[in-house]
Amino acid sequence: MEKLVIGNVALDNRVILAPMAGVTDLPFRLLCHKAGAGLVCMEMVSAKAIYYNNKNTEELLTIHPEETPVSLQLFGSDPEIVSEMAKRIEERPFSILDFNMGCPVPKVVNNGEGSALMKDPVLAEKILSALVKAVKKPVTVKIRRGFDQEHCNAVEIAKIAESCGVAAIAVHGRTREQYYSGRADWNAIRQVKEAVRIPVIGNGDVDSPAAAEEMLRLTGCDGVMIGRAAQGNPWIFRDVVSWLETGTVPEPPDRSEKKRMVLEHARLQLAFKGEYTAVREMRKHLGWYTAGLPHSARFRQTINSMESFEELMEGVETIFG
Repeated sequence: MEKLVIGNVALDNRVILAPMAGVTDLPFRLLCHKAGAGLVCMEMVSAKAIYYNNKNTEELLTIHPEETPVSLQLFGSDPEIVSEMAKRIEERPFSILDFNMGCPVPKVVNNGEGSALMKDPVLAEKILSALVKAVKKPVTVKIRRGFDQEHCNAVEIAKIAESCGVAAIAVHGRTREQYYSGRADWNAIRQVKEAVRIPVIGNGDVDSPAAAEEMLRLTGCDGVMIGRAAQGNPWIFRDVVSWLETGTVPEPPDRSEKKRMVLEHARLQLAFKGEYTAVREMRKHLGWYTAGLPHSARFRQTINSMESFEELMEGVETIFG
């Protein structure tokens, strides 16, 4: 498989874990890295939160030596604050600094951040230019096809990013208006790839090895980014890398392998976050891991009543045997 190089960072492969708020925390990133992801992306971090020394932000910024290379994603709308906070955290052990221009959630968009910046190319240029000048590490940006159907300006934003010195750009083939509904428009990714010389990473509806190969073929993009399809399925990175390298896909994980992964995930959560948080955050992951298993619907009904790590372990034994 062709290697993907972003600035001075050479990845082992071109299959990337997408940043997902509330999902791509340290334990999950470690699992996806071990499963074969060439790059793992952290949950987005508010530049303002760093500026105001928000106590919850430190956990989001924590990086484990075994997960590298890792991409740290900032969001914000003030060029000075974003660039100064990037400079403040640059000594941390991330490899790539990503800037979020794709988040669709109202509380981010209503602050003029995330995908709202696609409506303001002038401000986007100021932020990206300031970021590139502020840090020595490669700067990337993640965008959407556009803010809504009437304003699909991914190509315009990509050209601006390239002119600012951005090292690579990830394009989600949906508009902000779509959120995660409907189909991603891979044609938008192809158009961006044809418009710039920097690496382009495609995102949206890559849920299988065949889909990854098809996106690479149809768009010419340099890498694929996998988000929701990795929830409860870190093995997707192993499968996609194997398919792209050898044309074969390993056998799907059996119940014992799924159980082993769940237990490792739970122990990592416990080690890094303590029992109270670990149990509550594992609830959603257990829902994803057990989807499709016999009696899983009934099991998912009991997940939210789990309060202790012991109860969680008992639940895992019940569903996986």
